[in-house]
Amino acid sequence: MLKTILYTSLLVILVGCASKPPPRHQDNLCRLFDEEKSWYKKARRSARRWKIEIPVLMAFTHQESSFRSKARPPRKKILWIIPGPRPASAFGFAQATDDTWKMYKRSTGNRGADRDDFQDAMDFIGWYNDLSHRTNGIKKTDTYNLYLAYHEGHGGFKRRTYRNKQWLKNVARKVSARADMYASQLATCEDKLDRGFLRSILRF
Repeated sequence: MLKTILYTSLLVILVGCASKPPPRHQDNLCRLFDEEKSWYKKARRSARRWKIEIPVLMAFTHQESSFRSKARPPRKKILWIIPGPRPASAFGFAQATDDTWKMYKRSTGNRGADRDDFQDAMDFIGWYNDLSHRTNGIKKTDTYNLYLAYHEGHGGFKRRTYRNKQWLKNVARKVSARADMYASQLATCEDKLDRGFLRSILRF
């Protein structure tokens, strides 16, 4: 009997700790929002607050975590075999580091924010890109340079630390292209998503 109780308790803990699998339809924003019903409303809230378009927010999230709530950077290998330390403290949908997340919480007053919460991650990406705009004068529609600043930090962007990182510039172009693709897709379904959101409000 005791063994059964212990086994059941352990199973409950493991299920509680397991992260939800990411959405399957990551290359089609309309289908992604159809799969994750609450995400459109959460992305729209951040977009309106920080004036960063939904496709940009979602393209950043795709690049950083592939929409995995508990994503972390892969561990370095010791002697090519043994798992070593992780290269950074980045975690969650937005891959925010410990220090930057603390700065976000202080700046916004969102003290209870969690990096594995989609709403908080959307707000973080919006906040960071708004800061990139105010700190480095990057246009909020310039996804390419916004991503470079997101990766290198505001000081690094100002010093152009990305200049000799061709791989990073390639990634920034990929993020920009995905944001454009998402924007084209969203244009075909945003009215429907807005109507669905309005109906959910009118039920109460």
